[in-house]
Amino acid sequence: MTTTSASAHPPPEAPITGAARPTVVRKIFYSLGQAAQTGGFDTAIGFVFFYYTAVLGLAGGLVGAALAVGLALDAVVDPMVGSWSDNIKSRLGRRMPPMIAAIPLITISIGLLFSPPKNLSQPLLFGWLTLMSVASRAFISLFNVPYIALGAEMATDYAERTSVVVYRAIAGIVFGTAITAMGFSLFFANGGLQRADGYPAFGWSVAAILCACTTLCCLGMRRFAASLPQPEQVAGSMWLRLPLELQEIFANRSFRLLFGSAVITYVAQGLNATLNSHSFVFVWRIKSEDIQFISYAFLVGILLGVGGAPLMQRRLEKKTVVLIGLSLLIANWLVIQGSWLLDLYRPIGSAALTPMQLNSFVAGIGVGFVSVAYPSMMADAADEHEHLFGRRREGLYFAGLGFANKAASGAGVLLAGVALDIIRFPNDIGRRVGVTLPHEVQERLVFVWGPLASVVAVISMLIFVSYGITRTRHAEIAEALRTKRAKEITQAATPDTGSPPAGLRNP
Repeated sequence: MTTTSASAHPPPEAPITGAARPTVVRKIFYSLGQAAQTGGFDTAIGFVFFYYTAVLGLAGGLVGAALAVGLALDAVVDPMVGSWSDNIKSRLGRRMPPMIAAIPLITISIGLLFSPPKNLSQPLLFGWLTLMSVASRAFISLFNVPYIALGAEMATDYAERTSVVVYRAIAGIVFGTAITAMGFSLFFANGGLQRADGYPAFGWSVAAILCACTTLCCLGMRRFAASLPQPEQVAGSMWLRLPLELQEIFANRSFRLLFGSAVITYVAQGLNATLNSHSFVFVWRIKSEDIQFISYAFLVGILLGVGGAPLMQRRLEKKTVVLIGLSLLIANWLVIQGSWLLDLYRPIGSAALTPMQLNSFVAGIGVGFVSVAYPSMMADAADEHEHLFGRRREGLYFAGLGFANKAASGAGVLLAGVALDIIRFPNDIGRRVGVTLPHEVQERLVFVWGPLASVVAVISMLIFVSYGITRTRHAEIAEALRTKRAKEITQAATPDTGSPPAGLRNP
């Protein structure tokens, strides 16, 4: 791992585009848009998986497959939305139109995801879950891909980018905490996690929160989004140009390494997080109303990780911060789970609450480091892309990161669902409060929940170690881009009394 002392760092470079630093108010309005991803799937998806498997009795493999179908669709939707938002020209700017269109669609699809009609057969229940999963994923992509790209355009220097990501991450923690508290305190208290009647009201409440937050985000960011330079639209059909654009971004080695590592990391997180409720309820035998306190410890850890990541990046490279974060996650998935499997430490009920809180707190720190560093590094890679290929591709770059993130609730959920079938988890046990899971099934569940997720995370680390954009390398790229743009402006101004080039002209 590469580290650099603070005194050896070059001074912070001026923003590449010359744009002013974003104000605190602008960052706050922008951060509200994180509700779509954090509230819509990162928090709610764990409830969906438990609801359909342990409460409604749908086979784990079918639930995993239904939720993963949306991931396959994302492979098409995310780059399409990214390419589209890169090339939109409108009075609202190129990012805002798809974000606005997505708001009512996200609201309806999330509410319906938690509200299947009663007494559906297994095939029809699978169909409902598949349809609503696909719809909600697609509509969240419609909002989230241009939303993340807009964040990359708010700041362009190495340090300020991390600040924007921190605001977004802190907002995600707030949304995650609020939705978790609302769920366990209002809808799932006193064993309610295993009763079906609380889930529809919970789902529509989540949908209302997402609608309010994303609307406020768009209202607060509309003037800034409209003021951003809009490049000339690329001629030709999206379907014809998109394969070439994808080939172009994958030609950048930095993008390939970030994308591959992020996909595998989020799959590991998804595999672990999807089985949290099953493990807490059926192995550690923690009460439903107490599980929220484990979630709070996790969110406090994320807050510490998010707040500490910028401080660490002052002395360490972003790559090093990611590797530290992954190491903490692996420790979280091995220590207590390994001790339980070896019959060294097996607390039950209230005795298990504090160890699980500590374990989740450490995992939260790791997730905080990773969640700040990955987007910041993807923005740096987008700068490198312009330096290498002459065109900015933030939309496609963050479509790639968004696709990787949703692997946590796609491929990870699919693995978790298939694992439940393989370990022969009883489909009807979830509705029987207080029933003990067979010991051999508990052991298999703990193994999948912890050690198996750790193996996946180690693969991500092995991919990531060769990533090469350092602080010094990014400073060189930024200087080269400033020089290039200054030259372009000078050349364009010579024959036409200083009018800016078309590619940088405001609408």
